[in-house]
Amino acid sequence: MKKKKNKLNYFSTNPDFKPLDDFNEDELEIIQPNAQNLEVCIDKHRAGKIAVIIKKYVGPSSEIKDLAKKLKKECGVGGSVKNNEIIIQGNVREKIMEILEREGYNFKRVGG
Repeated sequence: MKKKKNKLNYFSTNPDFKPLDDFNEDELEIIQPNAQNLEVCIDKHRAGKIAVIIKKYVGPSSEIKDLAKKLKKECGVGGSVKNNEIIIQGNVREKIMEILEREGYNFKRVGG
């Protein structure tokens, strides 16, 4: 049996309104690194392990995945991308900040 796709009815007075069903990620603009305002913070709540989280990235998911791959490779650690946040395993915040600075990203250190 074929699965039914949930279609929601939308009402808007905005003539340019696009429902999320019609959202295309390719329409997102690629923002230059110097226009990004990233937050680099440490999270100690993941099963007692330290992780560095990079928040507030704006852009397509392919770009954030490429940045995460580059950071993980240069730091020699693992990590993932979830909810537009890059999660890097280990206490490598200083090294990540050096890499982001070299790549031209604007960022600020948040917490500890």
